Amino acid sequence: MHIAVLLWGFTGVLGRAISLDAPVLVWYRMLLTAVFMALILFYRKQWVKIAPKDMVQLTLIGCLFALHWVGFYGAIKFANASIALVCLSTASVFTSLLDPWVNKGKRDPFEILLGLLALSGVYFIYRFQQFYGLGILFGVIAAILSSVFTVLNKRIAHKYPSRTLVFYEMATGWVFISMLLPIQFYLFPNTNFFPHSDGLFSTSWFHNDWLWLIILSLCCTVWAQSLSLTALKKLSSFTVTLSVNLEPVYGILLAFLLYKENQQLHSGFFLGMGLILLSVVLQTIRLIRPKFSSRAASQEPSYVEEKGGLD
Repeated sequence: MHIAVLLWGFTGVLGRAISLDAPVLVWYRMLLTAVFMALILFYRKQWVKIAPKDMVQLTLIGCLFALHWVGFYGAIKFANASIALVCLSTASVFTSLLDPWVNKGKRDPFEILLGLLALSGVYFIYRFQQFYGLGILFGVIAAILSSVFTVLNKRIAHKYPSRTLVFYEMATGWVFISMLLPIQFYLFPNTNFFPHSDGLFSTSWFHNDWLWLIILSLCCTVWAQSLSLTALKKLSSFTVTLSVNLEPVYGILLAFLLYKENQQLHSGFFLGMGLILLSVVLQTIRLIRPKFSSRAASQEPSYVEEKGGLD
């Protein structure tokens, strides 16, 4: 499980390593992920027919996924990986606020307080890092979109195998982002569409976009998702959700280690990060404690299934 979470944490670092603009990066990642997933489904003969009504919902989720990733990688490009990951970690709090509204449940005042706590963390980050303001905005938008498709995924996740859902969401998201790319090239004519590469065996392999795109799609998405599904068979919802919430921590530590981003950040960032992580931990404990006390907890669909290993 932790290997899967570590691979998800690498997505922020790889997003900074790849030179492509966010929409083009997302176009390649969704295309490669859909192709890899299709090969797996074909090899294992796991194709499942999707009902037309559910296909409409999967298409919507795929479009939201595409926009979410554009926001996430936009946050990395306009700020850095650490700020993008911290902003993204507010998604679980937004999910707890949106879920009762979408699924017609009872809204809890304590969840609203947790949401305000997370947003106050975002405010402190912005207050002391205003030159990253646009990146912070993209990060919050990515978090909100993530919470929306997580809630929508809950309605359909139990009907079909996870790999099937991933394939259709990636494929429809790729079609959607393909329709939006002309706008990107119209507004920004200098946008580079082709990944930078000096050759796979070149001494400058660190700057090889193709290499990082393949690792991002195959390892951080397809392989990580398979690892998480395998772990899910043995772990309780408590363990899985707590592990998944370590993703931004791993990602930030990797960004500090590889890019020295800790030297670019003000003390306000760490204060804001602390408030956001506190809200996530409190929400995790609060949501999972009743399930953890039940023997059936390990059999329930957990957050990682809804997430699908796609950060």
